[in-house]
Order: sequence, then structure tokens, then C-alpha cells
Amino acid sequence: MTRTPPAFALAALLTTAAGLAQTTSTSPRRPATHRTPSTASNAARPAPVNVSSNPLDSPPNVPPIQGTPKSLYALRYVDTLVGAGELAAPQKYCSVRYTGWLTDGTKFDSSDDHPGKEPIAFPYGARRVILGWDTGFEGMRVGGKRRLYIPYQLAYGEAGRPGIPPKADLIFDLELVAMSDTDPTAAPPSPVPDPATQPPTQPPTQPPTPTPTPTTDPTKPTSTAPPASSNPTSTPQPKPPTPK
Repeated sequence: MTRTPPAFALAALLTTAAGLAQTTSTSPRRPATHRTPSTASNAARPAPVNVSSNPLDSPPNVPPIQGTPKSLYALRYVDTLVGAGELAAPQKYCSVRYTGWLTDGTKFDSSDDHPGKEPIAFPYGARRVILGWDTGFEGMRVGGKRRLYIPYQLAYGEAGRPGIPPKADLIFDLELVAMSDTDPTAAPPSPVPDPATQPPTQPPTQPPTPTPTPTTDPTKPTSTAPPASSNPTSTPQPKPPTPK
């Protein structure tokens, strides 16, 4: 059995270790990369919407388009109390209690400030009020309460009105008190009399014949003509001779 000298074995081990160290140090290492998210590329971009996919937006005979629909303005509301009565219906009269504010909190009108604190009545959908009111009662029931957020385009527009600035968005608290087919504020018609309770009709009476008024003044004497002869055809008699 041949034994390797210790010095030669030690040299072999050192050579092997140096080769391994060289291999390890020369092998390339991939540096760790840190990707910084780009705000431009990761910005939220709405995906294109095919408008023609909504049948309400693209009825027959209307050319389809590609794009994202945008809203110019919107009427918003919150039902603070759901009523149990009938639904608000077009052309019916709504009796409403309300209070209106500007968006800075300024109250500009309220039915509670009117004489008697009576609600106002208007025909729903008949363009007697602002557009926000004409559509803001949709789905509301009698007895319900609602807060409306009305953009100026559905309120008093770019001009405004006394007490309301131009382009003013409005906030309303509403209570739908009642619904009716006729104007509840109109005066009731006069009752039609019952013919059975009316007295019989009397024939019209003739007015009395007026007494003729004399043509002469009764306070003044009238001239009388001498009486005419009873014999108008008789001839005058001769006078008797005068005695000498």
C-alpha cells in the first residue's frame, strides 16, 4: 500500500481550494433590479366603452360608436324617510313642504316661512317649477322625505334670480304631503242648487201703466175760448130801428 506524502496532499488541497475560489469569484452575478412604478403608465385610464353595447344608447338605425360616455351634470338625492302612500305621478298635484339652501349653507326659502306654513302645490312634470323639482320626485311616495342636490343647470341657470347667485347649485329638503287630481289651493266651485228644493217659478208681473202727464202747467190758469153758438149755421138778426 502506497502512502501519499503529507506535503503533497496539502499542496493538492490548496490548489483545489484556489480553483474553487476562482470559479466562485469569476462567475457573474445578476444585480438585483428594483423597478420604480411609472405614474404616467400606471395612471387610471378608463377602458374604452363600446356605446353600442348599451341598447338604450344605440337604438336601431343609429350608427354605433366607440368611446366613454361622460356626464355634464346629475341630479342626486337621498331618501331620508320612505313614504307609504301612492307614488308621485305626472300631471298630478303635489303638495310639498320644503326648505332650500345654497351650498354655503344660506337658507333662501322655506314653506315654513310662508303665512300659515302651508305647503305649496304644483302639477308634477308640467314645467311650473324648476327642472330639478319636475324630476326630483321620481319614485317618491306620499309621506316620504327626500334631500335633493340640484345642479344649477336644473335650477335657475347661469342668470340666477334675486337671492340666488348665478350658477348656484341648490340643496332642498322635501316632504311629499299629499297628491291630488286637482289644485288643492283653488277655490271650490259654487254648489249647484237642487231643483227639488227651489220654489216654483212665478210668472213675470206686468209693470203698471204709467199715468199720462198733463201737457199744461196745473198751477197756471188756462185761457178759455167763448162758447160756440149752439146753431153755428144761423145767420145774425137785424137790429130794430132806432126811434126818432
